Amino acid sequence: MLRALSKQESTISMLAAPHRMSLAAASKHVKVLENAGLVDRTIAGRTHVCRLAPARLAEAHEWLHFYERFWNERLGVLGRLLAEAPAEKTR
Repeated sequence: MLRALSKQESTISMLAAPHRMSLAAASKHVKVLENAGLVDRTIAGRTHVCRLAPARLAEAHEWLHFYERFWNERLGVLGRLLAEAPAEKTR
């Protein structure tokens, strides 16, 4: 759903269609995304139009990027230590 919303605003029906889910299930899913701050929803009559809220995704991206760098550095150190370690002799 987030990928679809990254391309265009969509109704609940449009979001549900590719996943073969009921409108009630799609609405519940959107509500979770909305509560997480990932989606904004506008209600006009019976039509619910959803759009991506990119600020929260940017925060998640920043957090993930920090840990990507953290683990890449640590694994790089481990790789260098293993490469420098003398090979164990087999009998």
